[in-house]
Formats: sequence, structure tokens, C-alpha cells
Amino acid sequence: MEKTIAVLPGDGIGKEVVAGAIKVLETVAAQYGHQFNFEYGRIGGVAIDEDGVPLPADTIQLCKNSDAVLLGAVGGPKWDQNPPHLRPETGLLGIRKELGLFANLRPVQAFPSLADASTLKKEVIENVDLMIVRELTGGIYFGTPRERKVENGVKMVVDTLVYTNEEIERILRKAFELAMVRNKKVTSVDKANVLETSRVWREIANEVAKDFPDVQLDHMLVDNAAMQLIRNPKQFDVMVTENMFGDILSDEASMLTGSLGMLSSASLSADGPGLYEPAHGSAPDIAGQNKANPLATILSVAMMLKYSFNLLEEGTVIEQAVNEVLNKGYRTADIASGNESVLSTDQMVEQVIKEIKEISK
Repeated sequence: MEKTIAVLPGDGIGKEVVAGAIKVLETVAAQYGHQFNFEYGRIGGVAIDEDGVPLPADTIQLCKNSDAVLLGAVGGPKWDQNPPHLRPETGLLGIRKELGLFANLRPVQAFPSLADASTLKKEVIENVDLMIVRELTGGIYFGTPRERKVENGVKMVVDTLVYTNEEIERILRKAFELAMVRNKKVTSVDKANVLETSRVWREIANEVAKDFPDVQLDHMLVDNAAMQLIRNPKQFDVMVTENMFGDILSDEASMLTGSLGMLSSASLSADGPGLYEPAHGSAPDIAGQNKANPLATILSVAMMLKYSFNLLEEGTVIEQAVNEVLNKGYRTADIASGNESVLSTDQMVEQVIKEIKEISK
């Protein structure tokens, strides 16, 4: 198999973790006889500095011409005071919109060997295995009007939460499809006691559920969902929700794994290339120090192999390699406790590569 991957390292530790993930992909290609071609582009702060905008037109075209996109991270204090159209995050929102990446999938799996890295009790997080499905191109992050204004001498600010019925239905349908190959349970998260958008969301969820009679559908208010994720995360299989709620809940769920450095993600469109990225940010405080945890990015390329290239065995081998490295006690600083071996970014990547070669002999 030959595939072209658009690589957007971005800012901060993005460059380091992406470089490690590419080494892993090259190892998989060598072991299984594939060819992955990597084409590089700029996004975020580095694009602002070099191109004057957070999402250059040639980056958009590069991504559209690829089979999948690998993204590191964007942002940093250097650009925090920029106007909205010149903030790194605007580039991230832009590429999601340009590629039609409406479905963000964030698997949350508690690795037994990392139980001590979480602040939660071991009995709460052991055997947790859930998927958060977040709508990614609608809602309050994209709605208009979005403005600051003065009316009758009073300063005001407006953000708009807007969804079409079609946008709601397609993300819910994706969640049900995923549940069919998992444990056949969907928890739809909303704020239907307050928001009209959530009331419509709940109505459409009930309609979509009729097409999936084998899947159990539960509704849960977002404030309760935030509590239940910590209280009893094992109750969830597939959790589906709108853009802002999903942003918050998926970051909360990272603590079930011990660190944001362990949380991978995939953003999928209806028919174009998917985008794969770690859930963590650019961590400018440790950028360039070879300390960053590359495992979330490595697990993200495992998702790429599965979801975009249908290379199920290869993706599973990467996941097994990560699990084996953790079982042997190797850690980066963010997940270390006790007397475990603390590795640099590069050293952790090399350990994963070693396990991939061993498993795929």
C-alpha cells in the first residue's frame, strides 16, 4: 500500500511528538511492505510567523490532496495577544471546516500499568474503555454573529450556538455506527433542560435510535455527565455530544488515562482525508527539551492506520507495542511515579519501535 500523509507539526512540542510518530509509521511500513510519503505544511503559530496567517492556502491544498493528515499541536503564549483572525487556534478551526471534519473520536482507555498515574482510585479506572464522539464543525465555536458591540451605551458580547438538523443527525449516526462494533450503548449528552439546541438534539437522537434497535440509547445532562465520568466511567461505551461539551468532557476524561499525553484522537469527514492528532496542547514550557510524551501521537497514527487506511493489524500492533512498553515500566515524566524508568521523547519512541519489530516478526 502507498499513501500520502500531510504532516503539520505545528507549534511547541508538536514538532517533537510528530517526528517520533513518523519514525513509528516508517517502521510499520518497513515491517509490512507499505510506502508512506510525507508532505509537510505549516499551521498555527509557525504559519503566522512565516506566512502571516494561521492557515495558509497551500496547507489547505496539501491536506485536501493527501490520504490522511497528521497534526502535532498549535498555540503558545507568543500569540496570545493576537487578534482572533491571527491566533493559532483559528488555523485549527479552519482546517476542520475546510476538510469537513465533523466527527472527532477520542478513545479513552485506562492502561492497567498506568493506574498509579491517575489521581483517581484504581478500582474506578481499571477496565475503562469508552469512546467520546464530539461534533466538530458546528455549535458555538463556529456560529455567527460573534462580536463585541455597544447597544444603548451598554457594552455587550455575543457568541452564537447554532446547529442544523443535518449536522446533529450525522454525528449521532456516527456514534450509533461505532456502538454497533463496540458494546452497543450510546450516551447522548446535552443540556436539554435549558438549551433549545439540546432539546432538538435529544429529539433527533431518539429518531436515529430507531434505525439501530440493538443499541441502547441513554440521555444525560452535561453537568451530570461530567460528574459520572469521574464517579463511574465504566458505565459508558460511546458518549456523543456537541462541540463545546465534547471539548470539555474529552479533556476531563484524559485523567482516566493518567495524562493528556496518553489521549489520541481522530477527526473524520464524510469522504475526505481524516486528521489525526494528540489531544494535548503545544506545551511551550517543555518544547525543545525532549521531555514530551509521544504516546498520544503514536496512538493517533494507530487510529490513522485503522480508520483511514483500513490497516487493522498494523494499527493494533502499534497499540500492543505501546501497552508492552508501559508494562515494562518505561515512562515519560508526565506519567512517572515511584522508581520507574523516565525516558526522553526519543527514547520512548525507540522503545515503541523495538516492540513493534518484535511483535511483527
